[in-house]
Amino acid sequence: MSLYIDIEKKFPDFKLMAQLDCVSEVVGLLGSSGCGKSLTLKCIAGIEKPDKGRIIINGETVFDSDRGINIPPQKRHVGFLFQNYALFPTMTVWRNIASVINKPGREKNEIVANMIDMFQLEGVKTLYPRQISGGQQQRVALARIFVSEPKILLLDEPLSALDSHMKWKVEQELLSVLEEFQGTTVFVSHDRGEAYRVSDRIAVMNEGEIESIGMKEDVFSSPKTLAAALITGCKNISKAEKLGDFQVSALDWGITLNTSVPVPDGIRYIGVRAHHSKVVTEIEGREGGNIFSCRIRKTIEEPFERIVELTFSNVSGSNAKVHFAFPRENNINNDGGDILLNIPADKIMCLF
Repeated sequence: MSLYIDIEKKFPDFKLMAQLDCVSEVVGLLGSSGCGKSLTLKCIAGIEKPDKGRIIINGETVFDSDRGINIPPQKRHVGFLFQNYALFPTMTVWRNIASVINKPGREKNEIVANMIDMFQLEGVKTLYPRQISGGQQQRVALARIFVSEPKILLLDEPLSALDSHMKWKVEQELLSVLEEFQGTTVFVSHDRGEAYRVSDRIAVMNEGEIESIGMKEDVFSSPKTLAAALITGCKNISKAEKLGDFQVSALDWGITLNTSVPVPDGIRYIGVRAHHSKVVTEIEGREGGNIFSCRIRKTIEEPFERIVELTFSNVSGSNAKVHFAFPRENNINNDGGDILLNIPADKIMCLF
């Protein structure tokens, strides 16, 4: 099952320009709140109408502004899972699933029974949504969607309202369902860990545009843009200027860095992830590259690591601060002293 979109929609203070091409995979749409993720899903589903462009679902054009095509939502064969699952509160689990089936009584009951069995809801079929867990509510909502035999699934932050313990359990149940679904799924999230675990590919959305897309491992290990680096958790960003083929100036930090790959023309920023560094001894410092004297400004204790806020020697200003993560057992000086920090050349990310 495939999905192709190339659409635009303008508002007075916002413009959506979204392009996606997916085939039988889970694509995570990752971005900050208000960047256009949910609006993109609504356009695919037919809830919102783009100003221009095309949407093709499994080879069928459901929207084409040039040809005047705009197939209504109920005929697009799209399963849309909202954040709150949109269950009818006054209907039992059984009736919630049955409510979307337009078949004779006996046939409808057989379909519902199959869904109840498929999504393991036998024990709660006579209960109301308020009487079941978040994971069970999600399964009911998915069962109701699967009744319509969707060609694609659109999941709009379905885990965002759950606490951390429940979120993990519900996420695992969702993953098991997606493994059985043979079509394409677009999964909207602003949680990078959640998007990484659920998705095959990740598209990073920023201010209405999908500015990068790739296999999730590549997006996290080698983001190409500032927005992609930030949304995937990079804590250390500096404005940058190319000095040579393998050398770049980190303008905010007041240091020069050597890189292991050629520095591209037009580079605007560099990024270094918090766990991509190490403290070295003075002897190691004389032998290696990208070694800098740093002053410890603050330490932040995490359950399994220590975040250390540093400034490079003889550099001041709020932009000069960097944060690096070390194992808790690492003997880091906590009294505001100096350390020698190594930033490996192969861990420097060049960003646009």
